[in-house]
Amino acid sequence: MLTKRITERRAKMNLLEAEEGKEYTVDSINTGDEELEAFLFSLGCYSGEPITVIAHRRSGMTVSIKDGRYNLDPGLAGAIKIK
Repeated sequence: MLTKRITERRAKMNLLEAEEGKEYTVDSINTGDEELEAFLFSLGCYSGEPITVIAHRRSGMTVSIKDGRYNLDPGLAGAIKIK
């Protein structure tokens, strides 16, 4: 029962809540902008793909997706749900 609750909580996390240096899996992306979501898809950021937080900053964060590193603003990072 406890394991189920922990799993459910993790599924509801967004990228802003992630720890530096830890790998997560993208659960979903909901930006409300189809073009932005298509762009993220072209970078390899889509459901089921691993994503690692390299650094948290006040102005956003740096993440590693596939073989690239990208800077995301807090609004976009908040739209990416992870588990």
